[in-house]
Amino acid sequence: MTPASRPGRLILFDLDETLIDRGAALRGWARQFVRSRHLSYNLESFICARLRERACPENFVELREILSLTDDPCDLWREYVDGVARSVHCFPGVRTGLDALRSAEWVIGVATNGEGDIQRAKLAATGLVPLFDGISISGEVGVRKPERRLFEVAAEQCGMCLSAGGWMVGDNPETDMEGARKAGLRTLWVANGREWPGGLREPNVMVPGIAEAIEVLQRATV
Repeated sequence: MTPASRPGRLILFDLDETLIDRGAALRGWARQFVRSRHLSYNLESFICARLRERACPENFVELREILSLTDDPCDLWREYVDGVARSVHCFPGVRTGLDALRSAEWVIGVATNGEGDIQRAKLAATGLVPLFDGISISGEVGVRKPERRLFEVAAEQCGMCLSAGGWMVGDNPETDMEGARKAGLRTLWVANGREWPGGLREPNVMVPGIAEAIEVLQRATV
């Protein structure tokens, strides 16, 4: 079926800090990593800070030098991927909410920044993969949100056309909300305890968390 012919309404979800609690998984991995290397516990926060915005294999080349480790950087990256995947959990209500949206004939995809191996490991570990019609990851596509192309690929992988519209749900005001707005999508911001930053155009809807976001979508008609 071509994108133009597929029926349904499109929702794209960000992954980290929208559907899954990456922050908790990162902290848990860093704690175990520091203990396994007999490093100072004060380094947990330092490691988390280095990996919080974006984690990629190159980070572990730097961390190896900074922490005076002898491990191969590729092995450190694999240890990170496996460890975070073991630790990661969905936010409450995600699985049942996505099931409900699918039952209501929404077409559901993921549009996430990150390396392909870590993002797919987290999706597999949380059991979310079967709930999506398409998964678009920046490390595999070659562009990152807020670039329009990542949203286009996500829609295409769902068998939809971005020009037909839809929703983007995410926690990042710049990459998720501003990027999706410019791509022609309606925007639903998951605040997670934060205030909307000044200077940016507000999203169509703001909610405290992902459970409330899914409730909004269940009531939406477009």
